Amino acid sequence: MLQSLKTGATEIADVPCPTVKHGQLLIRSTHTLVSVGTERMLVEFGKAGWIDKARLQPEKVRMVLDKIKTDGLLPTVEAVFNKLDQPLPLGYCNVGTVLELGEGVGGFAKDERVVSNGNHAEVVCVPVNLCAKVPASVPDEDAAFTVLGVIALQGIRLVHPTLGESVVVTGLGLVGLMTVQLLRAHGCRVLGIDFDVAKLALARQFGAEVVDLSAGEDAISAASRLSRGRGVDAVIITASTKSNAPVHQAALMSRKRGRIVLVGVTGLELSRADFYEKELSFQVSCSYGPGRHDPNYEERGQDYPFGFVRWTEQRNFEAVLDMMADGRINVKPMISHRFGIAEADQAYSLVTGDMPSLGILLSYPTPSQKSDAALRIATVELSPKLSDSGISQAASPRATVAFLGAGNYATAILIPAFKAADARLRIVASAGGVSGVHAGRKFGFEATTTDIGSVFADSSINTVVIATRHDTHANLVCEALRAGKHVFVEKPICLATSHLDQISACLAENPSQLLMIGFNRRFAPHIMRIKSLLASQSDPLHMVMTVNAGAIPKTHWTQDRAIGGGRIVGEACHFVDLLMHISGSTITAESIVRLRDPTSGQLFADSGTLTLEFQNGSLGVIHYLANGDKGVSKERLEIFCGGRILQLDNFIKLRGWGWPHFSKMNLWRQNKGANECVAEFVRCITTGDAPTWSNAEMLQASRVAIALEARMT
Repeated sequence: MLQSLKTGATEIADVPCPTVKHGQLLIRSTHTLVSVGTERMLVEFGKAGWIDKARLQPEKVRMVLDKIKTDGLLPTVEAVFNKLDQPLPLGYCNVGTVLELGEGVGGFAKDERVVSNGNHAEVVCVPVNLCAKVPASVPDEDAAFTVLGVIALQGIRLVHPTLGESVVVTGLGLVGLMTVQLLRAHGCRVLGIDFDVAKLALARQFGAEVVDLSAGEDAISAASRLSRGRGVDAVIITASTKSNAPVHQAALMSRKRGRIVLVGVTGLELSRADFYEKELSFQVSCSYGPGRHDPNYEERGQDYPFGFVRWTEQRNFEAVLDMMADGRINVKPMISHRFGIAEADQAYSLVTGDMPSLGILLSYPTPSQKSDAALRIATVELSPKLSDSGISQAASPRATVAFLGAGNYATAILIPAFKAADARLRIVASAGGVSGVHAGRKFGFEATTTDIGSVFADSSINTVVIATRHDTHANLVCEALRAGKHVFVEKPICLATSHLDQISACLAENPSQLLMIGFNRRFAPHIMRIKSLLASQSDPLHMVMTVNAGAIPKTHWTQDRAIGGGRIVGEACHFVDLLMHISGSTITAESIVRLRDPTSGQLFADSGTLTLEFQNGSLGVIHYLANGDKGVSKERLEIFCGGRILQLDNFIKLRGWGWPHFSKMNLWRQNKGANECVAEFVRCITTGDAPTWSNAEMLQASRVAIALEARMT
């Protein structure tokens, strides 16, 4: 089930079965639960106009404005449209059976029933720490409510309720009603507040006193009665509204030093007086509990020590399932509708319509209706193959391309560049399947797959483009070369010098195959002009490259040296290659100096100065900085030579001083040479001409970047 953030439209799509990765479970779904509040919000955001979208995400608007200042209007608009164009898989409440265990997974077995935060899909691939076994006594329909129960439980854990305390639950949707039941299981006295009579009746059935706001009942007075005039001990807000009223109301009904926890979404213009006089505490709950949004826990499976973190996401899953098994949580009265996945469009009509609904369950084909083999189809044909349409391949010497990876850069830059270069787009591969289907449809690929091995075995493919995560590049490059394919690999080509040696050996064994690293800046129009201007100069160059790279969180995958390689290997390699290309000489020495905190002495991991010495006497300095302001252009190059200067600002404006017949070269929009780079690669494949780029240079630039990154420790 996919949704467009651009239009809000939802669709049931045929997507290749995802590939199970290290530390993940491949799960065959039996049921999923539609989280009405969250999924309605996503659909409504998609359907909103551009102005309303901007109002809903002001922080993203600021990022867009900064990008316009540096990169210009058109590139920014294209980047925003590309981001919104990516389909969003809906759903996060899944129950099913294990089809396959990824490498390194223990504690689970094939065919075991499990819950996860997987999407609405027949097959999902989920990290092991976001899965839990379902007790035998808990039906699948009940288990589908686990994730929402965990969201409720984490809010309760932050409140720290004790036996006999009075707690208010504001908002009685699915999460609110499960919060009521869990609080009652804690021995708390509960007051539920909502406008919906049916939800109030369910809360009363689960043991809560209720306040009907639609009837004008006074929530403050009811809270006072519940607390015997002392003020309630805690308020958990599970409502979704733009209003600040729920938080203000919570403060009014709380006792001195009461606790307020926000699980839902409300306005957050807080009144200091509300909190000051009673010394209230206010906390926002992070959905599933400890581990949420921590890539080490969720993606890499690094569990927190049980003795120090008793309740993690996964252990919260287990706790809710135990409560279901004991009969402490009853979800059956909350089920309002059931649909098969093929009828999911009807479910979303309910979600966005006016008809009342609560727990909407989606069911999936059973093994007797659809075999495991039928589910695990890894390749989906999107359009007829070129050979099937009567066009002879012998008469068509085009580059026939397979794309490995269909992320933002691939869909925004690389795939359009190969399409513009008239390459045949044969197949696009992605691990999860969704991004591959989207890219395949949008750009006219013939097929999409999650089976990378099939790409290397396909004899119709002569070119492989690698745009996957950095740690996969080296092996994929070698596999493609050994399979007799030309290779275009997005930088960096690899993360270690040993990998470079392997790639060099593969190149030597396959001399007829072309290899290009995506060092596109050397092909940019401004750089071509700079090279022509410098052609008559014999003096050494002094080149200063300033990169206003911007800060990236330490938890981002690019900062992980084992996965992304670090920022010098992952991005600064571009500028090492660029200065080498401009100098026309090899690097004889390199060094790096980093910023240092004067108090702690700690070195900044991604801010420093790289110095390159060249064989012809030229000198290159790269200031790679993550501590600047995004309002300033990202890339600036200055070249000093023989009494003359060239200055390039962000690949838009080139100015010259002291050059006969040259003073400036300005473009209407930024051009970093991506299209020209791809076009030259495709041209050499098509014509059989020798490459105009130097693999020796590109590989040396990669080797230097790896060496410099190693000195960042």
